[in-house]
Amino acid sequence: MTIDTLDISPKLRGRPREFDMDAALDEALRVFSERGYYAASITELTEAMGLTAGSVYKAFKDKRGVFLAAFDRYRDVRCRLRDERLAAAANAFEKLRTFLIIFAESSSDEIGRQGCLVVGSATELALFDAEVAGRIAFAFDVDEQLLIDLIRLGQEDGSVSDRLDVEGTARTLLCLTKGMRVIGKTGRKTEHMLAVAEAAMKLLN
Repeated sequence: MTIDTLDISPKLRGRPREFDMDAALDEALRVFSERGYYAASITELTEAMGLTAGSVYKAFKDKRGVFLAAFDRYRDVRCRLRDERLAAAANAFEKLRTFLIIFAESSSDEIGRQGCLVVGSATELALFDAEVAGRIAFAFDVDEQLLIDLIRLGQEDGSVSDRLDVEGTARTLLCLTKGMRVIGKTGRKTEHMLAVAEAAMKLLN
């Protein structure tokens, strides 16, 4: 299972009894990731979610409401699965490697073609929707701070060079991983993206 396989997650509060909210949002985020916000029609969303238009409007009010709920679920599940994998790594250097491998896996083959809801939204919506822009900025800030914390931890445990510019290196890795998600839309092979991750690890020596 990869970090983008969203079939196991905590349930959302206020879940309507007549349908599985998580399963419906998983299908919505797939449509938004593949087609983008503007190209995704409410008809496509209702068909993918297995709901009537009335159920969608009752639960989410409009397409934007579906998008925001799908965005939050996407972030919640990805972060939980990411943290589980990071926790299993032996030291900070290996945690950083795991972080990059997660992005390599998510940026290749069919999963890579699906795209990243956060990165896709940054290019499509951030200039036009302040609320979405805030969510995107927060998501990027969380990833950057995690990288900063892991690099500092690595310098403390001796697994990462103490000569590194912590903030500069973290931002470099942030840009690299987000760029990997864009390149992944072209269907790159997993081994190619894993090679990118390994090359990036040399920045930590």
